[in-house]
Amino acid sequence: MSNTSGREATLRFLAEPSEVNFGGKVHGGTVMKWIDHAGYTCAVGWSGRYCVTVYVGGIRFQHPIHIGDLVEVRAKVIYTGTTSLHIAVKVWAGDPRDRNLRRTTHCVIVFVAVDRDGHPMSVPAWVPVSEEDKALQQYAQQLMEQRKTIDSAHPLNHAKEM
Repeated sequence: MSNTSGREATLRFLAEPSEVNFGGKVHGGTVMKWIDHAGYTCAVGWSGRYCVTVYVGGIRFQHPIHIGDLVEVRAKVIYTGTTSLHIAVKVWAGDPRDRNLRRTTHCVIVFVAVDRDGHPMSVPAWVPVSEEDKALQQYAQQLMEQRKTIDSAHPLNHAKEM
């Protein structure tokens, strides 16, 4: 069963003054929260299940977001496993008067669908059709392999205490 209508999610809003950091731009942590919200919306829309974030990787802040900017956070399923979903998220922002938005941030988030007790549950498979989608799926698979290598070598995974 494939749910193409739930494959993508876009959140739109204005960056508010309460979200400013000491440099006068939107906090990176606020942007990360927006990314998680859009990713969650997309993951739940695809799977029809409650999902939890298990990994955020490759987050890249390219341009600042200014107070009053129109912000679009676009999320798209790029890979599904048995219980997990890889979601590519891009953040766009700009002056709402001209709607000339530029990409400010991007990353990949992995969610796992879970039941009420937190046990993983299956998700509908996503099958790429277009060449672009096949490339996105391949990218997600490459990221999975890189995470395995990084996790096995990371000293914090082997440390007794921090």
